[in-house]
Amino acid sequence: MKMRWIVGLMVWAIIPTSVVWAQGSQAPLTLEESVKIGLERNLALHSAVEGVIGSEFRRKEAITNFLPWWTGQYGYTRWSYPAIVGNIGGGTTSFTGSPNVYSFNTAVDQPLFTGGLNLANYRSAKIGVDISKESVETVRRDIVLRVRVGYFIILRAEKFLTVAEQQVKQFEAQLEVTKAFFDVGIVPKNDVLQAEVRLANARQGQVRAENDLATAKASFNILLRREINTPLELVDILEYKAFPIDFEASLGEALRLRSEVKTAQLNIDQAKENVKIARSGFLPTVGLTGNYNRTSDWWTLEGGREHLSSERWSVQALATFTLWNWGNTYFKVGENKVRVTQAEDSKIQLIESITLEVKNNYLNLLTAEKNINVTEKAIEQAEENLRMNEERYKYQVATQTEVLDAVTLLALARVNYYGALSDFNVAKAQLERSMGRMYP
Repeated sequence: MKMRWIVGLMVWAIIPTSVVWAQGSQAPLTLEESVKIGLERNLALHSAVEGVIGSEFRRKEAITNFLPWWTGQYGYTRWSYPAIVGNIGGGTTSFTGSPNVYSFNTAVDQPLFTGGLNLANYRSAKIGVDISKESVETVRRDIVLRVRVGYFIILRAEKFLTVAEQQVKQFEAQLEVTKAFFDVGIVPKNDVLQAEVRLANARQGQVRAENDLATAKASFNILLRREINTPLELVDILEYKAFPIDFEASLGEALRLRSEVKTAQLNIDQAKENVKIARSGFLPTVGLTGNYNRTSDWWTLEGGREHLSSERWSVQALATFTLWNWGNTYFKVGENKVRVTQAEDSKIQLIESITLEVKNNYLNLLTAEKNINVTEKAIEQAEENLRMNEERYKYQVATQTEVLDAVTLLALARVNYYGALSDFNVAKAQLERSMGRMYP
């Protein structure tokens, strides 16, 4: 009995530990893991990948225009009188004796020359595949940026909540000191009321910070396509690391790596191929056709004593010219030339837009970097200011208002610091996106 009691006690001791371990075994989510989940589950990226598959089908479809096409026909015709099947030797016309005629025809058509139409169509379709692939890269980079920004927004909200909690604790501590002073008649009731009001306001700020954090986590869960209330804990990587590249190098990298620039050039190339497609209408088309035909008064197309039939085959080379179409081809060529010019203009505008985007993001990065240095010193000064005012208040050299203002100033300095630190990391993510970089 004693041994059984000991074993039971050990089991009960182990169970709570194992439950706690299982509940806390979920490791915090890293930024790299978040990006991976975002890329795996995002529907916009899935649609872009499907677009590549569709473009590949169009490219393969364009290949079939170079190859021979084989067609076949089987038909039945009923005439009002016995039909003519063919001629018997000596020029005598043969009637089937039946108004029913069955026919089978098959043909093979091989294009030999299309004025460059098929080749230009294939090149345009191939460029379309490349455009779809670049579209995938654009969507991928946009998703990475959204995940990174969402990640840093959560970390900032956590820091703001920590500051709010610290402020509440400091106001609570100050309220206790003030109450103690009031109880012994050192300070008036007004000081207690003032401390209570500041504490109430700080608690409201804490509630708002908690709500902001919950909202940020819900948005991040939706971004990763997880259940909106899924518990979320992130690894804190909110830190400052100097960006080692200057603006000129950043811009050069952007113009070299941005998938949008590559897409713009591909659009120009595709527009030029469309001009060639339109120009093919000025040239003749040449094709080779092989044809076989068999006719009979019986559905199996048999011939013999009871049934009459005829068959023949032919091979034909055919050149087709468009002699006059009221300028239709000319107008198509002109329209597509305009589209080439528009595509070239779009690329120039895109480069100018990217230049401005990189410049703005780089300036935002520098601004946040400067603010980090300023706010770091402000925290040190605010902490010293609070310490001095608390000491002075204990000796009744400083007023209650000075202490409470010092607490507020310290909280504001911390908020500004974490805001600048978050802004720096967000600006860095946006700058790297504008440079065409992929993270991680």
